[in-house]
Amino acid sequence: MSNRLTEETSPYLLQHAANPVHWYAWREEALAAARESERPILLSIGYSSCHWCHVMAHESFEDAATAVYMNEHFINIKVDREERPDIDDIYMKAVQGLTGQGGWPLTVFLTPDGKPFFGGTYFPPVARMNMPSFRQVMEAVIDAWRQRRQQVEEQSEKLREFIAEHTAFDFSPTTLTLTTLREAGEAIQANYDPVHGGFGAAPKFPQAMSLDFLLRRYHRTQDLTLLNAITKTLDSMAWGGIYDQIGGGFHRYSVDERWLVPHFEKMLYDNALLSRAYLDAFMRTGIPLYERIACETLEYVRREMTAPTGGFYSAQDADSEGEEGKYYVWAPDEIEAVLGADDARLFCDYYTVTPEGNFEGKNILFLAGGAESGRSEAEIDRIRAGLNPKLLESRAQRVKPETDTKVIAGWNGLMLQSFAQAARQLGRPADLATAVANGEFLLTTMVQDGRLAHTYTPGKAAGLGFLEDYGGVAVGFLALYAATFDSRWFVAARGLCDTILQEFYDGNGAFYDTSTQHEELIVRPRNLFDNAVPSGTSLACEALLKIYAYTGDSTYSDPVEAALRAQAAALAKAPSAFGRMLCVADDLLAPLKEIAIVGDPAAQDTQALLHSINEHYAPDVVLALRHPDDASAAKIVPLLAERQQLDSQATAYVCRRFVCKRPTTDPEELRAQLAAP
Repeated sequence: MSNRLTEETSPYLLQHAANPVHWYAWREEALAAARESERPILLSIGYSSCHWCHVMAHESFEDAATAVYMNEHFINIKVDREERPDIDDIYMKAVQGLTGQGGWPLTVFLTPDGKPFFGGTYFPPVARMNMPSFRQVMEAVIDAWRQRRQQVEEQSEKLREFIAEHTAFDFSPTTLTLTTLREAGEAIQANYDPVHGGFGAAPKFPQAMSLDFLLRRYHRTQDLTLLNAITKTLDSMAWGGIYDQIGGGFHRYSVDERWLVPHFEKMLYDNALLSRAYLDAFMRTGIPLYERIACETLEYVRREMTAPTGGFYSAQDADSEGEEGKYYVWAPDEIEAVLGADDARLFCDYYTVTPEGNFEGKNILFLAGGAESGRSEAEIDRIRAGLNPKLLESRAQRVKPETDTKVIAGWNGLMLQSFAQAARQLGRPADLATAVANGEFLLTTMVQDGRLAHTYTPGKAAGLGFLEDYGGVAVGFLALYAATFDSRWFVAARGLCDTILQEFYDGNGAFYDTSTQHEELIVRPRNLFDNAVPSGTSLACEALLKIYAYTGDSTYSDPVEAALRAQAAALAKAPSAFGRMLCVADDLLAPLKEIAIVGDPAAQDTQALLHSINEHYAPDVVLALRHPDDASAAKIVPLLAERQQLDSQATAYVCRRFVCKRPTTDPEELRAQLAAP
């Protein structure tokens, strides 16, 4: 048994290709079929690593009787939210408007012209806990469609207007000041949990972008209350079950307030954002734990989430063998079978493993209260270097969670940024090799005829790139340029930024999520808020502002200033939704330091200057370098123009808004210039 999804490339859609439901992908043929048959559309949106998506699929979409009803009364469309974030955004807004909440699986009923009129998230196969059954919902929808069509049409138009209103936003330009950033930092901190770290109550998400901004605020103000909030949060996550203690990498979020029980899926974007957050925290504080967590997370991505092509996979499932978390949890006897009695006791004490367990009779590994305190370095090294690999090797023999091998351009850009920054600041050759391989993949496979594809599955790049793709990949390319000084990456980043301005910018301080080349939907989506990933607007503005710092061309900076003026009031009122954009605002107001170096990259004097830059936390730096014999680099990267060596020595120029300090060949003087306000 199969349906129309057999020809798709999305792993999520292929998971449903054997359903008895006559699924369509989102195509014109599906919409045409709805118009011709005058049947409503049942739109189901999810993603491959979504636990409750699997539950609803098993309970309802694999059920023959349910499928018969769906096929008889609806045109059924299945969408991978990671493949079509524009469709997901539009119909998620509709369900949130109807019910006050959203999530996945997302179930939405549409008129044949695509306008939503009813929806929800997960519906059970039988009514329970004040939730109607999926069959009851469908029967009520069909009854309304047949008996009260005019009311349905009116409802759908009201919802379309609601979505359009929440896409337009209120762009009332105001002045962006340092006070805006101070108020935003205070508002985020007011939501801090001083007992367990993090922000808000359960379920608790890592909020890497808010941490990035708070670290910048601490760097500017030296406010120790900010530092305490940052370190408490980073420590608690690193010790908790949300972090894979033996395999590295972070799970999606914690279902409890103390970071113990995670939702077990692993997403590429979380690990991209968190590895960079821990790296930045290490560079600013020097705390070894943060370096270790950053490096272990990068190792996890390299080991399990990297394709032979150099692309990074999207996600790993929460479930294996039909059970959530089964792959990751342990019983004491399983540990003893691998390690022997003595080492098992040491390991279980360290990771708080008990016979009773902490998750459905098994144990999620975690460090209660930071179990490293009071232990010798030799004992800790024995556990981490000697015992952890044995457990990891044993775990690898289990049935693994499915990996979504879809490659998403924007998420790859975020991961590329993390690998490239780690290579530059920690000097890890493996990270540089991974970053270059990913850059090559993106440039040769995902960029086609000057346009960026959104996804890649083996052998095929597909879909037009969205704003978050262009912004994310541009930011990644710029980080790779700063790690390699290969001008190709700068040229590629600038080309993506040019497309952003041509096809996504409205000319008045706002960016659309879709380009002028995308298909027309019931509204053109535009979302300013950070969600699990930074907003496309914030990534685009970050890339544009950095290109401006390299070029001095205000064509790139004017839209950023306009966007920040338009959002200034919102940044202060709802800062947790604008973490990445607040970092862009910080770069604009600080402003960015523009550093140009002229020297042989392999020479000792050049390396000494680079070390003076790379050894410190410096989120506000753009860095360029050319060999003294390379005249072409100065033509490609304007920041390098008219820069010469002093006394035939490697020379650094530190500038802000293109006003430069005295050029220097002395690493100590360079450090002083960088530290000066």
